[in-house]
Amino acid sequence: MSLTDALLGPVLRGPGSARPLVTFYDDATGERIELSGVTTANWAAKAANLLRDECDVEPGGRVAVLLPAHWQTAAVLLAAWSCGAEVVADPAGADVVACDAERLDLALGADAGRVVALSLDAFGKGVAGLPGGVVDFATEVRLHGDDFVPWEPVPGSALALRGETVDRVLDLSRIRAEALGIGAGDRVLSTLDWTAEGLVDGLLAPLAAGASLVQVRNADPDRLDRKASSEKVTVRLG
Repeated sequence: MSLTDALLGPVLRGPGSARPLVTFYDDATGERIELSGVTTANWAAKAANLLRDECDVEPGGRVAVLLPAHWQTAAVLLAAWSCGAEVVADPAGADVVACDAERLDLALGADAGRVVALSLDAFGKGVAGLPGGVVDFATEVRLHGDDFVPWEPVPGSALALRGETVDRVLDLSRIRAEALGIGAGDRVLSTLDWTAEGLVDGLLAPLAAGASLVQVRNADPDRLDRKASSEKVTVRLG
């Protein structure tokens, strides 16, 4: 199964599929959004359909993700893995680059196959003034279905993240969850960036452990304790 199936499958098959799985805060904008397991899976499926149907992402493809720690970034990552693609950090030569507006020039200059631009806007606005050929995520993703059926099964030996296989990434995520003290049912508050090991610790480890994530972007240190209390946090990262 794909890495996405391995991470979300137990949640969707369990009694807690309607409970919060990802809660996202941006202290710079005041944004707060809460996604259940079902809603997270729906967004991942919509994004996977977009990547496959509009960007021709196939098993073995490479998707560069130049995005901050954000709930929409989680959808893009899970979508890439649903398609059987490898998520990479370097946009050069990638089949698709998913980026925010700040890194659009970098993506366009990377000789990639396609570019998908994310505004990350809380109200779903697109990126204004995009050049021709660039896919506006906010506009296009909502047109796609809530279910994704891969063209072929994704083997555990398929590359998933920066040269590591699906099986290896899943094992590493579980190992890191145990090392960080994250268990099933925990509420994990994290301010980690999703770069390098931060992606495994800050996103994959909580999901692999059966925990839920409270991700805070642009964190205001004076508000974290209050968030931890209101969100019933049991583990803090970052």
